[in-house]
Amino acid sequence: MGCTFSQDSSGSPSKGMMKSSVDELIDTNPVMIFSKSYCPFCNKAKQLLSKLNVRYKSIELDQVREGTRMQSLLRAKSGQSTVPNIYINKQHIGGSDDLERKFHTKELHALLDQAGVSHS
Repeated sequence: MGCTFSQDSSGSPSKGMMKSSVDELIDTNPVMIFSKSYCPFCNKAKQLLSKLNVRYKSIELDQVREGTRMQSLLRAKSGQSTVPNIYINKQHIGGSDDLERKFHTKELHALLDQAGVSHS
């Protein structure tokens, strides 16, 4: 599933359409990670979810044309400027350390259950 955006006259997606696309990714994917391919914290978060057999959607912001703009929109939405920027059931979870903390306190399992996401 790729990202598509409508474009303004400069050939770039309009801010409104980009925001709609970011919101749609969060709304339609029970577990959504905005990531960068070279980020060790992103890889750590994805490894934890994979270890739990959680299916998630990941967008590598360094590999999509409008990744920088997407990250700016995410910062405005969540207040978080770093990656990974993780959402479960449309709720902002935070980053890798937040995900790991929720795993150790069993809160992650409850969040996944509420989202209807199977896990081990």
